[in-house]
Amino acid sequence: MTLALGCIADDYTGASDLANTLTRCGLRTMQTIGVPRDDLALPEVDAVVVSLKSRSIAAPEAVAKSLAAEQWLRGRGAAHVMFKICSTFDSTDAGNIGPVMDALQADCGEPIVLVTPAFPETGRTVYQGNLFVGRVPLNESPLKDHPLNPMHDANLVRVLGRQSRSRIGLVDLVTVARGADAIRQRLALLANDGVRAAIVDAVFDRDLESIGLAALADRLSVGASGLGLGLARGLVASGYVRAAGQAMAEEQPIGGMAACLAGSCSQATLAQVAEAERVMPVLRLDPEQLVNGADETRRALQWAAEHLANGPVLIASSSTPEQVAALQARHGRDAAGHAIEQAMAALAQGLVAAGVRRLVVAGGETSGAVVDRLGIPGFLVGAEIAAGVPVLRAVGAAQGAMLLALKSGNFGGPAFFDDALRLMR
Repeated sequence: MTLALGCIADDYTGASDLANTLTRCGLRTMQTIGVPRDDLALPEVDAVVVSLKSRSIAAPEAVAKSLAAEQWLRGRGAAHVMFKICSTFDSTDAGNIGPVMDALQADCGEPIVLVTPAFPETGRTVYQGNLFVGRVPLNESPLKDHPLNPMHDANLVRVLGRQSRSRIGLVDLVTVARGADAIRQRLALLANDGVRAAIVDAVFDRDLESIGLAALADRLSVGASGLGLGLARGLVASGYVRAAGQAMAEEQPIGGMAACLAGSCSQATLAQVAEAERVMPVLRLDPEQLVNGADETRRALQWAAEHLANGPVLIASSSTPEQVAALQARHGRDAAGHAIEQAMAALAQGLVAAGVRRLVVAGGETSGAVVDRLGIPGFLVGAEIAAGVPVLRAVGAAQGAMLLALKSGNFGGPAFFDDALRLMR
């Protein structure tokens, strides 16, 4: 197998978002969980997205995992590797975007790396190096209050400069509007001036197409799924990849019960949980009890056993930003987050043991913990539920055939959970 495009994603929901984008653009795409085992049978694909849970771990560990993924992808023929990050540039001043970028750049030997989290389709744009969410700068949006990676500076040249060992430059919108050649020329000038990475402006989809074509001339790029869109369209337009006509995942129905887990504390997920109460039983967990021990998890599984035979259920640990802040103050940010993630993973394990074969998970960290606990090595990408969220069909799972949806907290409309279950048959 020779890959047209290799991708390394720093969380599982972001990987699903990217895999969904590549599939929509015509690339036959598979998402793996971690670096695949040598004995895992892979179908013939154009792109592989290696999902890591590396966004919020210690930087040296994130670097080691990312380098291992890059080496696996290069070994399968990937001439270009994209490091996929969140469209809100989730990363503290300690990393992990900067340290991973620096390590991948050193490994592949590129003089300068193109970086953009822009994805206009989802309201993420970059202008003069500043990241906007809809009409407001990132630091004025609700996304500034992420419980693990709060973002209080919209200027990505500054943000990345505090993380990276490199000088950071800017390719502005005027340059991007002139096309791929102008972008490459600007990058070359910056590299000659000692700049090692450059934030690239993008406001429209056509900007992403120019950026993608420019990036394909090099071995490495860094960005959100919007960059993936540009890379995929560039590969198809150049004739390097022949666009596939449909998603790879088979349409054979999956039996078994269905359940939803919500661990995200985003405003979007909180609204989606509230909306789900109109169509299915919903259990709201006590985060304090989840941190204190397993009793709350046992209570939730007992509750689910009483309802699953009658239809889907939703179990949520989601809390408001104020409740999250209070919990972190009592137990510590990392300890509280880890305890809740592992409790949700234990719930997923218990639900699957009870016969659940269609599982919807909201929240990047929650999704990572769940998939790790279930030990699923990979997915084929199916129909799109909402922008950035596809149906995933498990490959090589010990539990047998399963469908999952892994949703970043901010993605999807108010009826997301019901919409997902309607497509997961």
